[in-house]
Amino acid sequence: MGKTIAIANQKGGVGKTTTTVNLAASLGVLEKKVLLIDADPQANATSGLGVDVEEVTLGSYQLLEHTCPAQQTIVPTNSPNVDLIPAHIDLVAIEIELVDKDNRESMLKAAIADIRDQYDYILIDCAPSLGLLTLNALTAADSVIIPIQCEYFALEGLGKLLNTIKSVQRIHNPDLDIEGMLLTMYDSRLRLSNQVVEEVRKHFADMVFETIIQRNVRLSEAPSYGESIIKYDASSKGAANYLNMANELLQKNKQTV
Repeated sequence: MGKTIAIANQKGGVGKTTTTVNLAASLGVLEKKVLLIDADPQANATSGLGVDVEEVTLGSYQLLEHTCPAQQTIVPTNSPNVDLIPAHIDLVAIEIELVDKDNRESMLKAAIADIRDQYDYILIDCAPSLGLLTLNALTAADSVIIPIQCEYFALEGLGKLLNTIKSVQRIHNPDLDIEGMLLTMYDSRLRLSNQVVEEVRKHFADMVFETIIQRNVRLSEAPSYGESIIKYDASSKGAANYLNMANELLQKNKQTV
């Protein structure tokens, strides 16, 4: 059975979608079969993998509503070995529509149960909130990756996210693990960046990935072309960082590359 990983942090702009898209592409290049589920109404992971959001008719909204089987929501992408369940702005309504349903936190888990065996990894790009969408992702996941931006407010709100994870573990998903914390947007020239790295490693030790994602212009440009960094510029620093991250994830899960 494949491993399902949520990429979550309620802070916006910390590199969640960048990480989800480029980790998926990197695992695909390393010959792992990957499904990316876009669970963010902004649908940036969808457009970042070259799928036109305006043309999405079946996706994560229908998946969570249980109005069609998961298999029908899956579309291919321009990244090798990577499939996508796309998002659309309609997804913004899902929190209201699910609120009075039984087992509303487990809708995503139930919806993907039949397709988990088809993939080595299922990555869920979460919305920048701790609402029902993120709760569904954490309930469906085996583990969670937390991107942390190497800037002043990096640790702000992290306690709230860790409390949410504990709550999900206690009530909905006792098997949920923290896969690791990933330091993103690192600039070695800035003393602040180095202080954040030091602080996070001091507090969370082995929970932090060795790989650090550095600030990289090519990494910022890639989404506007609807491509992962691996497809856009495989020789860039950003591509090297995410390939290292994918290799570290595989080693952590005792899988050969």
